[in-house]
Amino acid sequence: MSATADHAETSPAVRLGFQPEQVVQEIGYDDDVDQELREAIEQVIGSDLVDEDYDDVADAVVLWFRDEDGDLTDVLVDATTYIEEGGSILLLTPKTGRDGYVEPSDISEAATTAGLSASKSVSVGKDWSGSRLVTPKAVKKK
Repeated sequence: MSATADHAETSPAVRLGFQPEQVVQEIGYDDDVDQELREAIEQVIGSDLVDEDYDDVADAVVLWFRDEDGDLTDVLVDATTYIEEGGSILLLTPKTGRDGYVEPSDISEAATTAGLSASKSVSVGKDWSGSRLVTPKAVKKK
């Protein structure tokens, strides 16, 4: 196995489903985000993350969300307008005991209400947990 392939398998960005040449929009950036995770995603996609002012459709969204950031359902619904059908949102929330912690039941309820399918939460850094939320694919007409 090559060193590159070995590194790719251990990269949190690859485990979270990011792929080369994807356009990934970042929402909710602040001083507390995990810079290592951001850099890992940028390394995998081969470009910088685009910010909230990006005016085209992205392949995926990285959403940093803290309990005090407002209504999670509203934020998720807004985020789905930025991505392609079948695209994903990586919802990043502070881990248990950290400022801004969001209850898993709140994440599940907000995702369902926003029409998203959620995966289980995974640790993505020292202070952050991530949930991969997927938009429904377009229903094929026969």
